[in-house]
Amino acid sequence: MRKLSFEIVKRVSILSALILLLSSGRLAAQNFSFGVFADPGISWFSSNTNLTQSSGAVAGFNFGFTFNKYFSTNYAFSTGLTISSGGGKLSNPDTIYMDVKNYPLPVKVPPGQLVTYRVRYLCVPIGLKFKSKQIGYITFFTDIGIDPKVIIGGQADIPSLKIKGEGAIDELNTFNLSYHILTGIEYSLGGSTAVVFGLGYDNNFLDVTKDINNQPSDMVTQNIIKFRIGLNF
Repeated sequence: MRKLSFEIVKRVSILSALILLLSSGRLAAQNFSFGVFADPGISWFSSNTNLTQSSGAVAGFNFGFTFNKYFSTNYAFSTGLTISSGGGKLSNPDTIYMDVKNYPLPVKVPPGQLVTYRVRYLCVPIGLKFKSKQIGYITFFTDIGIDPKVIIGGQADIPSLKIKGEGAIDELNTFNLSYHILTGIEYSLGGSTAVVFGLGYDNNFLDVTKDINNQPSDMVTQNIIKFRIGLNF
């Protein structure tokens, strides 16, 4: 599973780099922008059944780069590459069994006990960016789109069993898809350079967890609130 995920990550990274190189070679400087960012935030799970209950949020952190190709003064296609880290807490009213690294057999989680997941994805966002006219040094923007994702890491904490930070990637689905909404301001530092501040929401709307062993059939989705800090060039 890890070897397959690594190959997928490598191919997505190479493809993204080629797209950026080909695009940048054809465009004039005024038609595109490039940026780097970091997104501290929080994330939590939602479930479609009471057999799997959301039991709290965890801190998350995203980082990566953005690439915007403008097709008019105030509108652009947006993409880039993001490493997204987050997760959530779940509990179950019944006993469940989980596949956890370094344990030869599925571990038995007693009823009602908390399981904290931490999930890491490689994302290639695809969206549309809308910008206002510059007012003084400030430009307002909104970016909306979808984010195909592939898992590159997964861990679980089960406090009742004294399990902390153990690999649990076998409990998580390899692919996901989210939509994102990000809005904020760009503060010009001169020329095309600007500091970016924003607030965003992501929703991973495909099932995050697998239903293996005796686990109930459910749909667990992930919600993320993030704070954007970045620099555009």
